[in-house]
Amino acid sequence: MSAHPPRLDVGALLVQVENTPGIDRLRSLDGALGSADSELTEAILEQAADFCAGEIAPINHIADQQGCGLTDGRVVVPQPFKQAWDSYVALGWPTLDLPEEVGGQGLPLFLSSTVQQLLDGSCAAFAMFPVLLRSAARLIFAHGSEEIQAEWLPRLVSGEWAATICISESDAGSDVARARTTAVPNEDGSWSVSGEKMWISFGDHDLCPRIGHCVVARTEGGLSLFLVPNILDDGSPNAIFVRRIEKKLGLHGSPTCQLGLEGAKGWLIGDEGRGLSQLFVMIVNMRLCVGAQGLGLAASAVQTAHDYAAERRQGGPPGASPVTIDSHPDVQRMLLDMTAKLEVLRGLGLLLGVHADLALHDRDKEYRKQSSALVAFLLPIYKTLAGGAGFELASEAIQVLGGAGYTDEWPLEQALRDGRIATIFEGTTGMQALDLLHRRLWQDQSAGLDIFLKMAREDLATHDSTSADVALDCCELLEQAAARLAAMRTETSAAEAGATAFLELAGLAALGWIAARLTAVEGSGEAENSLRAAGKWYLRDLVARCAALDVQISANAACADLFRQITAGNGNTPA
Repeated sequence: MSAHPPRLDVGALLVQVENTPGIDRLRSLDGALGSADSELTEAILEQAADFCAGEIAPINHIADQQGCGLTDGRVVVPQPFKQAWDSYVALGWPTLDLPEEVGGQGLPLFLSSTVQQLLDGSCAAFAMFPVLLRSAARLIFAHGSEEIQAEWLPRLVSGEWAATICISESDAGSDVARARTTAVPNEDGSWSVSGEKMWISFGDHDLCPRIGHCVVARTEGGLSLFLVPNILDDGSPNAIFVRRIEKKLGLHGSPTCQLGLEGAKGWLIGDEGRGLSQLFVMIVNMRLCVGAQGLGLAASAVQTAHDYAAERRQGGPPGASPVTIDSHPDVQRMLLDMTAKLEVLRGLGLLLGVHADLALHDRDKEYRKQSSALVAFLLPIYKTLAGGAGFELASEAIQVLGGAGYTDEWPLEQALRDGRIATIFEGTTGMQALDLLHRRLWQDQSAGLDIFLKMAREDLATHDSTSADVALDCCELLEQAAARLAAMRTETSAAEAGATAFLELAGLAALGWIAARLTAVEGSGEAENSLRAAGKWYLRDLVARCAALDVQISANAACADLFRQITAGNGNTPA
């Protein structure tokens, strides 16, 4: 073993794809979306695993050690990134799920999201870069003018040019409406954009000659979106300046920049004053990619822990040769916990990817509506739980390896550092929980929840098993908790205090459905046996865990009063 992640096995993933609700319906569609049959899916995932193991995993530790630098006002990324990016582009990976009309392959989102997991599990810092290009391409394809589309889409899709998403500011992170960056129109139809943007991933770099910054700025008509290139059409630099590169806990190879725009020249994307609503075209892709990052790091950690435990010898009967540590029940328990959590979250991600495409492309209008509601309900859950799995399972894997896992001779300590950000960026856990409460439960009147419960219950009714009964009990607890919260719209503070517990309860109910399906996977291969065992292990105490969260939702209503007492006891006066 070495400090870079192992080649990730895709056997269980391939079985999971075939077991995903909606996969047959997606494959019945015309065109590239319907072409991702089992044979093509296997070919792409195996090729991706080979590419990541050969080209991407070996640069992971180097990138972490080298980090990024600022030279003459420009960002320099880790030295191996350039060759890796050139190889990635040459093999056509950036085009996977982008529309065929702009040079993409038009393949399903579940497939590109799964490839993204393999990339993240090999080098998460590098893997962040193509996400930005795909997200910007979707934004421009949906809302850009013909001129912007003609100039930028072919080059973004091909990987020749790059892009960023510039939203956050020092006092306007999740609260985007407080953004102070401004844009004023110029006589030639362009705009002058001025302000300070923070937390910009790959805000500058030396991987591509031109970077298009998708910037949120305030105009007379409200918050609007602009494409602000770092290099103008005449080859001169635009008035965009790298103020600093953040020094971070992890993802050292990914430059997180503070950018200053000093009257930089930009062009309006879409309609003035509609910037925030237009950003939603990227939300599904971005949050799926956060989940993919968590699961990629988690898969690498789980595989490393299994491999180590099968080789490391310690303990056993006195006088006999030491046994491998995976013979010890407590190590077996940890490995089972890790594997089960990874597999049920993978199943949830595949479900989301399939239904995200069905929400846009299914032939039946009503089914599109149902898939859209399902995705809207599950997305904050998946982003939070799958995103957090990288950090959590890396931590558990370090426990399996013991002192060895705490050193940089193994990839786990880096995975732990790299994975910590996933429950923070693209909306913190608390923000996702509030979104679930305010928008999905109250504003949408539980439409997505109702679709989820209907779909899960109908499917589970076809499985006459104890596993299905456990999952159904969890759905019942979720429905009861949702009804209580739905009745608390006038008790906002008390409801919000229970929002994160509700998100976790909804997540466990969704994962219970996935786990029950895994216990019913057909086939006698090692991957099928592993998935059935993972599903059974995950379900063993799931009702008790859901019941505990159900209690928390109500018990957390005391949060505000107890918080005042604690802060007063510490000599502080709460706001």
